[in-house]
Amino acid sequence: MPSQTIAFIGLGMMGAPMARCLNRAGYKLLLSDMDKERTDALCKEMGALPLDASSTGEADVLITMLPNSDIVEAVLLTQGLADQMKPGATVIDMSSSVPTRSRALGATLGQKGLGYLDAPVSGGVKKAEEGTLAILVGGPEELKARWQGVLDAMGGSILHIGEAGSGHAAKALNNYVSASGLMATVEALHVARRFGIDPEVMTGVLNASSGRSNTSENKVAQFMLSGSFGSGFALKLMDKDLGIAADLARDLSYDLKLGQHGIALWHGIAQRPEVTVGTDHTEMYKLMDPDA
Repeated sequence: MPSQTIAFIGLGMMGAPMARCLNRAGYKLLLSDMDKERTDALCKEMGALPLDASSTGEADVLITMLPNSDIVEAVLLTQGLADQMKPGATVIDMSSSVPTRSRALGATLGQKGLGYLDAPVSGGVKKAEEGTLAILVGGPEELKARWQGVLDAMGGSILHIGEAGSGHAAKALNNYVSASGLMATVEALHVARRFGIDPEVMTGVLNASSGRSNTSENKVAQFMLSGSFGSGFALKLMDKDLGIAADLARDLSYDLKLGQHGIALWHGIAQRPEVTVGTDHTEMYKLMDPDA
């Protein structure tokens, strides 16, 4: 049984199953979420304890699975959680954060005697439940090696990307490619339907041909054509990641000639009044339908 204690902050659709994977691996857990009832229920389910000021110093690793850099920095720095951690402990930020801010956060935590890895994930709720996520790690290789067991408990593919912030950069760019492919697939399906080709037939064409993608294989039939729209990843969260990718390109003086149009389209749809925080990103299938 692992001897380390892990504090886990952020028990939403992804965070809760990731914490369960750590629980199954035998780690002692300290749990925290803005929803106290959720925290209490998951503590009872896993035999864990709630994370508070008195228990933070027990954590060898503190994992954040939060919406953005603002909240990660607020929890660690403004609320002072980092100052309550024991020297030599490590923060692993598995949120989708801004790469440049992640790099700065790593430096700040280093000054406090803490290690830092940015380790965002890809794969959705199903892979979070299975413990087979792709985890994109930024930070010192030796620190990644130190916590390999923790990462392995949640992921099936652990990739070291580079120095601090690199994981978050790679996650945003991956989602930029994913969203671009989704929009192209959706438009192809709508054009095919207007020509008289059934969307299911066109999906089969894509999956048997060079247009095959993660969207065509894992999202169209399962979540779009079925009408379930239940992939577990919100449209607004994808919009946030697209903004991170666009800002990163701009900061590096790279003009996203193709991407600027797709990102603007996604952002415009994300601002529609009918799109809520709970709208799944696969609902782009109906939101991009001119006949809807």
